[in-house]
Amino acid sequence: MKQAGQHLGLANNHFLSGGASYASSRPSYPPALVDALAKWCSETTHALDVGCGNGQLSTLLSARFDKVTATDPSETQLQSAARHPSVTYRADPAERIGIEANSVDLITAAQAAHWFDLDAFYREVRRVAKPRAVLALISYGVPVLDGEIGTRFQQFYWQDVHQYWPEGRQHVEDGYRSLDFPFEELWLPDLSISRNWSLANLIAYICTWSASRRALKAGRGDIVDKLIRDLGLLWTEPEGQQKVTWPIVGRLAVI
Repeated sequence: MKQAGQHLGLANNHFLSGGASYASSRPSYPPALVDALAKWCSETTHALDVGCGNGQLSTLLSARFDKVTATDPSETQLQSAARHPSVTYRADPAERIGIEANSVDLITAAQAAHWFDLDAFYREVRRVAKPRAVLALISYGVPVLDGEIGTRFQQFYWQDVHQYWPEGRQHVEDGYRSLDFPFEELWLPDLSISRNWSLANLIAYICTWSASRRALKAGRGDIVDKLIRDLGLLWTEPEGQQKVTWPIVGRLAVI
């Protein structure tokens, strides 16, 4: 029980201090995703990443596009975004993007579209897109782990903490299939994100969830505490690693 208690203290520290860096505790998209998106585009001159957050996808896009414009309404997010000479950051909302019309070959929104006013966003998409530009609404789904650890994790996600997710989370869970998407749809390749994580890595990730933080605020931090105790017992090697896999989901279309 000492081991579990140690990890319980780690979780409390993450909650109280704001956690480890959000970016370092989150999975990152693979270069294969950018390669797949670029193949659908007639040109690769200019990509627009909307709701870019910390610029995780924006910088990846720079490997295949000459220029990337990355927008987010949060100045705080943009201040901590990864810098790249080909990426220009703008503090613009998704519904009012300050770039010229008919100027982009690819528009992406990664882990963000379910927060947009979609009608207004789609109007902007049609305005800034070149003819036959590509739109990609990308997300990663609920992570999967093997064995008893995976079973306990799924129980935590779907039964223990699920009620604390903010409205809109269901769109991520169903791969954006329930979002209005009035475009000529393309095939999104079967891709995933895989990481080998320690128990501490997994705890840090769980502590970045809005659902975990809302549970704590509601006085139900015990839900997360119990998960950490259970995982501490199931994680047979404290410093060992487990494979965590997130399916990449979303919608892809020609504008």
